[in-house]
Amino acid sequence: MTIKTESISTKEYPNFFLFHLENDAMKVTLTNYGCTVISIEVPDRNGKCENITAGFSDPFSYLGAHPYFGCVVGRYANRIAQGTFSLMDHTYKLPTNNGANHLHGGIEGFNRKFWDITTTFQTEDSVGVSFSYYSAHGEEGYPGNLTVHVTYRLTVSNELIIQYQAQTDQPTIINLTNHSYFNLTGFNNPTIYQHQLKVNAEAYTVKNSNNTPSGEICSVTDTPFDFTDFKPIEQHLHVLTNDKGYDINFVLNSKSQRNRLAASLYESHSGRFLQVFTTKPGIQVYTANWWDGTIHGAQGKPYAQHGAIALETQHFPDAPNHAHFPSAVLLPNELYETETTYQFSIQ
Repeated sequence: MTIKTESISTKEYPNFFLFHLENDAMKVTLTNYGCTVISIEVPDRNGKCENITAGFSDPFSYLGAHPYFGCVVGRYANRIAQGTFSLMDHTYKLPTNNGANHLHGGIEGFNRKFWDITTTFQTEDSVGVSFSYYSAHGEEGYPGNLTVHVTYRLTVSNELIIQYQAQTDQPTIINLTNHSYFNLTGFNNPTIYQHQLKVNAEAYTVKNSNNTPSGEICSVTDTPFDFTDFKPIEQHLHVLTNDKGYDINFVLNSKSQRNRLAASLYESHSGRFLQVFTTKPGIQVYTANWWDGTIHGAQGKPYAQHGAIALETQHFPDAPNHAHFPSAVLLPNELYETETTYQFSIQ
C-alpha cells in the first residue's frame, strides 16, 4: 500500500495537489479541486490495468466546464424543484442552474472549490487522504456555516471507501455524493449498453414534467426501472425518450442501514465487477445521456452518449419539499455521517 502526494500548484493556483493511492492490484488518483476522483485503474481478467472512470488526463482541465467528472457535489446533490425549500418556517431561494431547478449545489458548488488537505495516512490494510471544506452561511443560498470532511480510503480488498461528515451551526440541508462515471471496458467500448446492472431496489421516485420528484414512490415491477435481477443496460434504455436514457432515483431496500448493497455492475468481456455499498437511502442511476462526443477524455477517446454510468448514492432528490422522504435536514449539534464503498473484483 502506497500513497504519493504531488504538487501541481502554480502562481494562480497555489494549492493544487494530486494524490496517488496504490495497492497490489489497482491505482486511484485524486485531487483536492472538487474533492475529485481523477482516475481508477483496475485490472481485467487478463491482468490488464485500465482507467475505468471518465475524466481528464490534464488536471487543469477540471477547472473548466465538464459534467461533474468524479467530483463531490453539494451542498445538495441532485435537484431541488424551483430552487426553493422551506426550513424552520423560513423559505430559502437557491440559484437555478438546471432549467427551473437547482442542481448539485448550484453555480459554484463544492465541485468548484479547492478543498483543504486534512491528512494523508498509510496503514497495513489501507491508504488514504482526508479533505475538508468550510461552506459559509449564505453560500449558494444555503443557511448555516457548514464544515465538511471527506475521506477517501483504498484498501487491500480493492475497495474505495468514501466517508462523509459535516456539522452546521444552524439548521440546513445536506446531501453529498461522488459523481464518478464508470465504463468497465476502460472506454474500449464507447457505450455501456452491454454492461449488466442490478440495483437493490424495488421502488423508485416518480418524476414530474419538471424533472423532479412528484412525491409518488412506485414499484419498479413492469417498468424499465426493474433491475432487481441483472439485465443489460440497453434493454429498456431507449424507451426513456424524455431523459434520453436513465436518470432516476431508486429507493434502496432498507434491510440494513450500514453496508447496504446498493448496486452491482458487470462487464463480461473484461470480467470487471463493481459493487456499490452505502448507508444512504437512495441511488441515482444516470447513463450520460447528454454526452455528445465533444469531450475527449483521459483514455484519448471521445465520450459518446451513454458512454458511462454514474451510480450516485444519495438522499432523494428534492427531499426538503417532500415530508415523507427520508429527511436531509442537519441540525446544530448533530453529525452528518454517511459512507459509500466501491468494491472492484473480477468475475
